[in-house]
Amino acid sequence: MPGTISLIIPAYNEEEYLPACLDAVMRHVADKVHEIIVVDNNSTDGTRAVVERYPAVRYLFEPEKGITRARQCGYLGASGDILAFVDADTRPPAGWIEQVAEHFAAQPGLACLSGPYSFYDLSGLRNAVSTIWFRVARPLTRLTGYLMVGGNFAIRRDVLDKMGGFDRSIEFYGEDVDIAKRASRHGTMLFSPRFVMPTSGRRMARQGFARTAGIYLANYVSIALRGKPAHQDYQDVR
Repeated sequence: MPGTISLIIPAYNEEEYLPACLDAVMRHVADKVHEIIVVDNNSTDGTRAVVERYPAVRYLFEPEKGITRARQCGYLGASGDILAFVDADTRPPAGWIEQVAEHFAAQPGLACLSGPYSFYDLSGLRNAVSTIWFRVARPLTRLTGYLMVGGNFAIRRDVLDKMGGFDRSIEFYGEDVDIAKRASRHGTMLFSPRFVMPTSGRRMARQGFARTAGIYLANYVSIALRGKPAHQDYQDVR
């Protein structure tokens, strides 16, 4: 084994999606990790009440809204050697957490593991079109050396320590690229097509695929070249 694993789930107003996420975690992940943490990012709905229905889950509260601030709270509050992060609208499948343990055990120099999404609430055609993004983006890995998905990654704690944790100045877009870029300085980055995370396609459904893909691509390039995101504003999709 590569060490203990903490699962961390940031959540902002996720009372609708979080139960399915935690049900999947209880089925497929709970008995294989050191701890499960939900970071309530100053929710105004019943997110805390959802967490309290799962005695095995630790509840942490981060009063300053923002995904990087919630991730930082989880990082500081967790005690595992490897920190796995998923979003509150994901549904971790069978075999997912085993891949975390296997990859980090097999590769001592591995800094971060990530993989693509599949979308459980998009139609077959829209799901297929949406997942093309990850195939198109993979060649970027050969150019930059890194590719990561924010709702589906695991990272060594000692790598996060060397990075100084998450960049709390980034509001939303580009935060995953920033993590990957800085983590790549401390070890190998692996983006595995087998490390798939089912998630909601609600943002693509709301914003449109082309617009969403364009925003993410612009922020990837901006972080890679300038070290800061192209967009500071973002819309909560709930």
